[in-house]
Amino acid sequence: MELILQQLNYTKLGLVSLFLGLNVQAATQTQSECIDQQVANSASEVTLGEVRAICAAQKSIEEEGTVIIRGKTVKAGVLTRRIVAERQNDSSEFTLTPHRMNYILPVYSTNQINPEAYRNLNALDDGYKKVESKFQLSLKLPLSYSSLLVDGDRIYAGFTLEAWWQVYADEISSPFRETNYRPEIFYVAPLDWHPNDANTGVMVGIEHQSNGRAGTSSRSWNRVYAEFIYEQGNLVWSVRPWYRLAEDEKTEPTSPKGDDNPDIADYMGNVEYGIGYAFGKYELSAEMRQNFSTHNGSIQVNLTTPLYGKLKGYITVFNGYGESLIDYNHSQTRFGIGIALNNMF
Repeated sequence: MELILQQLNYTKLGLVSLFLGLNVQAATQTQSECIDQQVANSASEVTLGEVRAICAAQKSIEEEGTVIIRGKTVKAGVLTRRIVAERQNDSSEFTLTPHRMNYILPVYSTNQINPEAYRNLNALDDGYKKVESKFQLSLKLPLSYSSLLVDGDRIYAGFTLEAWWQVYADEISSPFRETNYRPEIFYVAPLDWHPNDANTGVMVGIEHQSNGRAGTSSRSWNRVYAEFIYEQGNLVWSVRPWYRLAEDEKTEPTSPKGDDNPDIADYMGNVEYGIGYAFGKYELSAEMRQNFSTHNGSIQVNLTTPLYGKLKGYITVFNGYGESLIDYNHSQTRFGIGIALNNMF
């Protein structure tokens, strides 16, 4: 297998990644040592040819800054380098890999809490603070180890948890205001298209997103998506349209069956654009969601900075709809500062 797929998950890239994080091989490790280590740790489905390809790709990046993608020698950009490092780990039977960003925001503010979302929750909104904490845990594991349709493609299962914690609201016992759960299955593959020495790839998947609540506070949707990814050096760009899978209408508002939020796409949009750039040890990214009919959506800008060891400083600004599922139809501006545990891309 001649390896490399392009995959982008900005903010769309956990607490446990301190010990599940990337284990990039040292530059001084020989290819023979790399092969021995991979053979010892890899799942039984991984062939010797695939192990050799992984180690050859790492060696080629270290020595020449290039890799072979579907038979062509191309320059290895910032995303390709991450994927090669990931491949050294996700072939193991004992390792999970970061998916989207994993971070902790001890300070996460909003210009306006959404009171309508909590009217049926014992008026807890009366005690909610505009400053809270948020964290995200996002992991993935491979469901395939060999190439399926093209060299370097793979199927993954992923899971992302987001939690908004009213840690400063002592008067109401500091509850978790909202949690969102996002399981998904997706296929990623490199494309044999390298305009201007760039690398390109595609991702196709299906995901469910829910806040785990019942009754009138329940929020959820299912969607299928396709994503095109472009990488050139330290620049990564993507576009991800999706289609929401239809659900039956509710017979009554409190019914556990039926569509919890039939108008969610009017606010969350039907496409997301992403762009990111690595300035040495700094990474800057932005994502924008849009609905073509209603013109609703959101924009988010993120910055990571060097901090200590593998830890990074993380600053994020959000404006628009859908910052969480409970707030899908509530527009707000949010600012957060904290720590990121893995790279954006």
